[in-house]
Amino acid sequence: MDLIVDKVNHFNEFYTWALSVSDKRVEDWFLMQGYAPTLIITAIYVIFVTKIGPKFMENREPYRLKWPIVIYNFVCIAINFHICSQLLYNTTMVGYSYSCQTVDYSDNPYEVRIAKALWWFYFSKCIEMLDTVFFVLRKKNNQVSFLHVYHHATMFPIWWMGVKWVAGGQSFFGAMVNSFIHVIMYTYYGIAALGPQYQKYLWWKRYLTIIQLIQFNIGIIHAVQSLVLSCEFPLWMQYAVVFYASTILALFLNFYFQAYIKSHRRKVKEVEEKKKGEVANGVSNGHTESKKKK
Repeated sequence: MDLIVDKVNHFNEFYTWALSVSDKRVEDWFLMQGYAPTLIITAIYVIFVTKIGPKFMENREPYRLKWPIVIYNFVCIAINFHICSQLLYNTTMVGYSYSCQTVDYSDNPYEVRIAKALWWFYFSKCIEMLDTVFFVLRKKNNQVSFLHVYHHATMFPIWWMGVKWVAGGQSFFGAMVNSFIHVIMYTYYGIAALGPQYQKYLWWKRYLTIIQLIQFNIGIIHAVQSLVLSCEFPLWMQYAVVFYASTILALFLNFYFQAYIKSHRRKVKEVEEKKKGEVANGVSNGHTESKKKK
């Protein structure tokens, strides 16, 4: 028991020290005072989408939620477009390097706007948890995969740390690319939510997944090259990006294989077996007809 108390005290000391060296510009921003609110929201999300939500919907008809989902998707488009455009414009104005960029903790207006855009990126990950909530309420349980829940449950708390300590510098690149991809992604979801009559415009679903895979590779390459160049940016953040992006990439590759390659092979096999069955039936019927004539 004493050992546990000692460990807790050491952690509290470390956490207090870590807060003391965090970015002073963001300390009074919404949810930035401490880690507890972010962790509590994440825990509520996981418990709801894996336990409470499915149990609540078990004996209920699925909710349609067409217009709430349409509105939600276009709100996500607007938020991600704001993040991407703000990061692109302000980092260009101060001459950010795409190879190695240190964090500027000054009150330079452009740097503050970059920090605010990164805060919006962090907060957007809280809003995007509604993706899974809508799946649960519509009883689309096949969509609530490990990859989906893992991604949503980790991005929010990870980016709290990103904004708290490194709201600028190398952090801008991954957030800018990801928000750009999300503009495309939520455009797809928004059109899909409008109804079956719009399915003909959604032929590019597979390419959306490919773009996401490319994004993760770019993120890993960007982080690795900054490590190779010994970029003046916190090492823990660079290693965290490499590790986290690698786990997401592996899970997305598995999803791509299962959803497209394996699924395509299964459909081809089913078609071939169906053709074989039809040929077999035709031969059998031919023999039957011949016997009848005799």
